Amino acid sequence: MATTPAPPKAPPKPTWDPRRPAPPLPWLRPTIRIRLTLLYGGMFLIAGILLLSIIYLLAAQALNVGSELPFKIVEGKVTSDICNLPDQASPSEFNNAMNHCVNEQRQNALDNLLSRSLLALLGLAVIAFAFGYAMAGRVLSPLGRITRTARAVAGSDLSRRIELDGPDDELKELADTFDDMLERLQRAFTAQQRFVGNASHELRTPLAINRTLLEVHLSDPNAPVELQQLGKTLLATNERSEQLVEGLLLLARSDNQIVERGPVDLAEVAEQAIDQVHGEAEAKGVRIRGEQKPAVVQGNGVLLERIALNLVQNAVRYNVAEGGWVEVTTDVQHGQAVLVVSNTGPVVPAYEIDNLFEPFRRLRTERTGSDKGVGLGLSIVRSVARAHGGHIFAQPREGGGLVMRVTLPI
Repeated sequence: MATTPAPPKAPPKPTWDPRRPAPPLPWLRPTIRIRLTLLYGGMFLIAGILLLSIIYLLAAQALNVGSELPFKIVEGKVTSDICNLPDQASPSEFNNAMNHCVNEQRQNALDNLLSRSLLALLGLAVIAFAFGYAMAGRVLSPLGRITRTARAVAGSDLSRRIELDGPDDELKELADTFDDMLERLQRAFTAQQRFVGNASHELRTPLAINRTLLEVHLSDPNAPVELQQLGKTLLATNERSEQLVEGLLLLARSDNQIVERGPVDLAEVAEQAIDQVHGEAEAKGVRIRGEQKPAVVQGNGVLLERIALNLVQNAVRYNVAEGGWVEVTTDVQHGQAVLVVSNTGPVVPAYEIDNLFEPFRRLRTERTGSDKGVGLGLSIVRSVARAHGGHIFAQPREGGGLVMRVTLPI
């Protein structure tokens, strides 16, 4: 009896991105203010050490340490409270004792000068580093202003400007360039919002007309039962399309930030998505399984349902021909709501994962013209997840298929 060969295993997913260098350790990246402080203080310290060395050499040369006395004892008695001189000795012995005593006093004076100078240098170094730190902060204050403005812009406040005053130096040139960039970005976003407003009207109008026509036909009591059922299905589909358009337009108007939020249970969202795809899964012979535990997040229910629906639809459509399955689970892990959709299917190389999230792309081919969708499913999933402050992670499943993991903050 011939045995079927085992499906090829997907290559392992790389744990690092070869296009990006490894980030350096935090302590190897001091701030520019610390670097300027070290530069100022280090230069002062080097200058102080050189100055101290010169003073020490000049003082040693002036004191003539190690040289003989300019006078000699010929006869008589010499006493001293500092030097230890012999009471009875020859003149040469007295001269040697006096020479040793004077040189010792000279060396003590130089040592005293060196120790006091080092203490003074240490105190001045502390003052220099503190002064350098304060001056570096003053010089770099425009960069802090630029950073605060950039943070405000990142929070979707494009009306903010730096408007840096002061001398016409490199920092002012950088601030003016940043202000010009913000001006162009604001004009672009204003044009985008105007386009969204016009597109919303153009999209709502045909959907509203379809809904009206369907409601008129459904109000006819003489319509056949099959037509009534078809009309209800089309009306529900049209209603969901209207809700989706409203949700996507809301997402575009808010610059990828969800404005209207509410409690949404991912378990209910996943169950609704499974119900909508159940018929298609039965037709393809794909079994849907998994446990949906409560996982409540704050977000837009229509958009979150679109995440689950797109993932489950892709898992069903891109599956094996026979004996395929899709597993949908929801849970709360490490303070985050998690939606996991895994499925059997063709082997997906790890290097192709990023391409799956690009618009109008699918595995190894363009999605344009595909009968499985328009190629925007995973792109919408990633955009909606980011808008909710979450992330989506995809990895190849051993034996074929994918594991899609969506994490959202609670």
